[in-house]
Amino acid sequence: MSRKPLTPGRAAAGAVLLLLIAALGLPAAAQTRPAPVAPASPVVPTSPVVPPGAPAVAASQAASSAPVSASARRLYDRSRSQLLQVRTLYNGSQASVGSGFVVSDQGHVITNYHVISQHALEPERYRLQYQTPEGDGGDIELLDFDARRDLALLRIVGKGDAGKGSTPDPKNVIARMTATPLVFRKAEQPLAKGERIYSMGNPHDVAFAVVEGTYNGLVERSFDPLIYYSGSINPGMSGGPVIDEDGEIVGINVSTMIFAQQMSFLVPAEHAAALLARSRNAAPMKGAAWPKLRQQLMAYQDELSRNFLAQPWRTMTHPRYRFPIPQEEYMRCWGSGSSADEQGLQMQRTQCRMEHALFISESLQTGYFGVTEEVYDGSKLGAVRFSAIYSASFRNERLGGPDRDRTAPYCKEDFVQQKDGPPLRAVACLRAYRKLEGLFDLTVLVTNVDASTEGALGRFDARGVSFANATKLTRHYLQGFAWTTPR
Repeated sequence: MSRKPLTPGRAAAGAVLLLLIAALGLPAAAQTRPAPVAPASPVVPTSPVVPPGAPAVAASQAASSAPVSASARRLYDRSRSQLLQVRTLYNGSQASVGSGFVVSDQGHVITNYHVISQHALEPERYRLQYQTPEGDGGDIELLDFDARRDLALLRIVGKGDAGKGSTPDPKNVIARMTATPLVFRKAEQPLAKGERIYSMGNPHDVAFAVVEGTYNGLVERSFDPLIYYSGSINPGMSGGPVIDEDGEIVGINVSTMIFAQQMSFLVPAEHAAALLARSRNAAPMKGAAWPKLRQQLMAYQDELSRNFLAQPWRTMTHPRYRFPIPQEEYMRCWGSGSSADEQGLQMQRTQCRMEHALFISESLQTGYFGVTEEVYDGSKLGAVRFSAIYSASFRNERLGGPDRDRTAPYCKEDFVQQKDGPPLRAVACLRAYRKLEGLFDLTVLVTNVDASTEGALGRFDARGVSFANATKLTRHYLQGFAWTTPR
């Protein structure tokens, strides 16, 4: 059974935000509701494949049509008996499909968490099965998962109804799959940039395939390590193995860059090896995975927040103000601007965001931060016209309404005067997660109120943080606003 959804009433939410504002040392003020939705991450899970009409996961460029090399053919032939298609069934029909691979002689299987998330969150509605390249199928059970790394550990438990035609004795099928399980490449033998590696899986539920590509090291500016793979991974291949020339596992298919060619990403094999070592003797999971998800997300957000708070702010160049711009250790920042337009308004913008999010379900991704700063110069407009445009820009920020995963945003607005900074108008908003008690989406909106024809609009977003960390992050962000020169 899942936990009772957390759905605070208006009074409870108001109390939460009063505590937040009190922690910041701000005076009470009227409640308001502004907001924005962070831009979609360009990195998306590659699977599972879902049927027409279901929420789709963006696909990468189609697989290369280049002829398969002798190495690819040799490695595929050697590994095919350990390859599986992992199917999530609803009322006996496919709800989604991904890939997986056998890693022990006891029938343990590695795949992505997002491949089996429907079963993990609603086990009473969805069940798991596997199918081999030969069409033999059977039941499979969930032992454990690592949502942070997007990994899951399964175990083959017997024959099901997924086979095609006449199926051999299930004991013989399982024995064949587990006789020579795939093994992980040793961590002390790292790959060199440019080495050929081979991704396997069942793209778009068409057929099992091998895709030859190149190892390009780890993704830069990522909080958790991901392998950058020059090869085409498509929906349905998620959870499949990526092996080296010796047939040893170096990574697991996980995501792809949309609107790009041959840009895919892998979970380093060491994390799958750690999950297997930790949970190979675990009992099958019973009930919905929300409590375990909450535990994992709480630990992750605490580590992420602690690292972020330890970093000093950079600043946007401006003659009057200092604005908090994050370090690019695990964020990417993009700048843009415009000279005075036909209305006489000049603007410059910096947007920073973590590009990797944690997949929870088809409707919820979390675990990332973002910062946007916009600076306006309306000296050519005059105070009245500038004030109208500036206020409209602040009101246009959106938070989104209530949905199946989160409550409506509850916000508190106040004026803030800091010792070494300009007077600010600040709005702090929280959205509570319905089934992940104690986790919130935080948005802080800030604008300066000290000049008649100049202004700055700042926004900080933290997805999936505790109340305590929301308080710390809000204080940290507000303290990033200061005068360029002391006054």
